Amino acid sequence: MSNDDVLPSIADAPGFPDSDRVPRKQVWAWALWDWATQPFNSVIITFVFTALYLTSDSFIDPAIAALGEDDPAYSAAIDNLASSLGWGITAAGILVALLAPVLGQRADASGKRKSWLGVMTLVLVACVGGLYFVEATPDAFWLGVGLIALGSIVAEIANVNYYAMMVQVSTPRTMGRVSGLGWGLGYMGGIVALVFVVLLDTFEWFGMDTSNGMAYRLIAVGCAVWTLVFAWPLFRYVPETQVRKRPTVSIVKGYAILVADLRRLWNEARSTLWFLLASAVYRDGLAGVFTFGAIIAAVAFGFSDSQVILFGIAANLVAGVSTIIAGRFDDRLGPRRVILVALGVIVAAGVVIVALHGVGPIVFWVCGLLLSGMVGPAQAASRSLLARVSPAGREAEMFGLYATTGRAASFLAPGMWALFITLFGATIWGTLGVISVVLAGMVLMLFVRTPADRGAVEPA
Repeated sequence: MSNDDVLPSIADAPGFPDSDRVPRKQVWAWALWDWATQPFNSVIITFVFTALYLTSDSFIDPAIAALGEDDPAYSAAIDNLASSLGWGITAAGILVALLAPVLGQRADASGKRKSWLGVMTLVLVACVGGLYFVEATPDAFWLGVGLIALGSIVAEIANVNYYAMMVQVSTPRTMGRVSGLGWGLGYMGGIVALVFVVLLDTFEWFGMDTSNGMAYRLIAVGCAVWTLVFAWPLFRYVPETQVRKRPTVSIVKGYAILVADLRRLWNEARSTLWFLLASAVYRDGLAGVFTFGAIIAAVAFGFSDSQVILFGIAANLVAGVSTIIAGRFDDRLGPRRVILVALGVIVAAGVVIVALHGVGPIVFWVCGLLLSGMVGPAQAASRSLLARVSPAGREAEMFGLYATTGRAASFLAPGMWALFITLFGATIWGTLGVISVVLAGMVLMLFVRTPADRGAVEPA
């Protein structure tokens, strides 16, 4: 790679505010959207609705459910639920990969990123609220899968426009801390939402009737209301995109333009494409860290259910605080350095977890929290780096590509997790499978060159 093949500088990019300062109210309003939508990920998808309700025996044939957990037919039926849910989310991921860059392109052309974000947010609220109608019967299972899959699609497309709007609430000097603030608030929002769920369960829903899945259905409604309330400030206080409008084209024409744009990036800014590739790999590894972390804790280190939940809350807390702090290093040292340091720590902590797992749970508490504390900074700095190097007025299109490449690599961490367990015969070895994906992305990231390496505003 030549010395000229570097990511472009954005120090003087016209997409940023003219002033060196952005009203604090706009920054916090933008960041609250992360807080507003996090319960969809933490409560609905990861820890509560799908894990404890949608893949439970409430949705299998009652005659098979009556056989009990030790019966092979019961286990097969539960496995089928989990598999069906996975296929639904996989289909959603494919649609995101196909639609995200073109819809981002159209949002850029229309100059209405906030409007697109508003529509997607309302659809997400409707999907989550609609889970209220998923009663505890087998006939309602596919309604739940469909709503969650559709919610996944609109959430990802909403993220494309939300990330692109970051240039409206930050300057080249503050982008790292603004990105870190949003990502950190997201983690904090997930913690608070989970704590509410735990409290409701602890007090047995204060005597409410929770039959027919009512507890989980009300949790979904609560998440929908949460999103609606906390997303509102962005639409009230953050102005619409201030970019020159371009003629919009059909979806088919949009794909032709996308191919031409990719060819131009290859010829003129190859390191941008290299970053999209590298980030797709390590971001999938980072997702695997949180996806399989609870399984490692429970199976490899013998954590009880309550200990797993406690660790999950602690991990989100550490991740939230570290992400906010790391944002300042992003602005001082450049996002690429933050990413590489975070990935290096994750790889080292993962190796220690495997090497010393015989010592006991204390190893996972220390190294697991250290590892969790690096995931957020790497994610937030990746968002910051792409926003810095995206051509002015085309930020949503670039984040559409970001979403697409991420989806294209989403099989890596689960595949390596399963492969290492199959090869070595124990769950703990799956840790190295996930860590190997992070390491591969880190190596690819070494070939990315950016003028932000020694400061966000250093000229090219």
